[in-house]
Amino acid sequence: MRIASTREPRTAVDERVSAVPTTSSDAAPGVPGTPQRCLRNERGQVFVLSALMMMALLGMGALVLDAGSWFQEKRRLQGAADAAVLAGAQALPDDPANARTLALNYASQNGGGVAAADVQVSSTFSAGDTITVDAKSNRPGIFSRVFGVGSVGISAHAAARTGVPAQAWGVAPITVNCAHPLINNCTGGHMPTFNEPTTIPLGKAGAPGAFDLINLDGSRGGISPDILADWVQRGYQGYLDLGDYYSDPGAKFNSSQMQSALNARIGSVLLFPVYDTLTGTGANAHYHVIGWIGFYITGFAARGSSGSIDGYFTTYIARGILPSGGAGPPDMGVRTIQLTQ
Repeated sequence: MRIASTREPRTAVDERVSAVPTTSSDAAPGVPGTPQRCLRNERGQVFVLSALMMMALLGMGALVLDAGSWFQEKRRLQGAADAAVLAGAQALPDDPANARTLALNYASQNGGGVAAADVQVSSTFSAGDTITVDAKSNRPGIFSRVFGVGSVGISAHAAARTGVPAQAWGVAPITVNCAHPLINNCTGGHMPTFNEPTTIPLGKAGAPGAFDLINLDGSRGGISPDILADWVQRGYQGYLDLGDYYSDPGAKFNSSQMQSALNARIGSVLLFPVYDTLTGTGANAHYHVIGWIGFYITGFAARGSSGSIDGYFTTYIARGILPSGGAGPPDMGVRTIQLTQ
């Protein structure tokens, strides 16, 4: 007996449906055929790389912070060393012991780092004209300890030299003859007498039209009283060489501008040019300047074509430029201090 099949015949649609693969449990959702375990492996690699990069960035940042701290300390030490030598050089060459004391005091006021053995006085072009300072400190490493850097030694060095300037800044336009009784130094063989009351004469200086005033700007002819007065009150704003300068004709120290400027400078030191010869006449007369001298003003007088300035000669530290070699102008008590290192 034949039994009839109850199974329905397969259609074309059924064939197509059965041909589509089923979704595996290892496939990523929404990505047919992509195993989830592969993506999990890639996620792990990214995490490790990110952690390594973060550690590298943190290390670099830590080094930058520590290096910035070390650089700041280096600048402080350099400033302390510079201040120390500039202060100490003020006592040279006459008092090396005081120079060392001044250097240590100024270093201490600027944060320290300088020991007594770190201050030395030596000779460059003349005896005891140079002072050197070495400043030192140890700075801890904060973040850099991770890389084995516990501390860093930091140092700075400075040197200054003192001497008679070949060029001077802030000069007044009033000349002084090197044959003045308290100077007596036309050849450089005698130190002026300081702190003794005296008078500097103003008036006819031995050449027609010359009245002890000079044109500091190198020009020939008359300079206005306003400019001369400014040079008295503020000093000439530029470096002046030794050598020849034209005379300013006329007794302009009698002008109201000059008298006002001189009156304002009473109780202070003016820097005067010292000359040895005066040649020529009138606007062509010129002074041969051989050096500079400081003069403390206590008063002045002007009487027609003559006058005088009262006070005393004094040692003076001027802004200037030292000669590059050992030879310099006559020493009249004016010195310049210059950083050399």
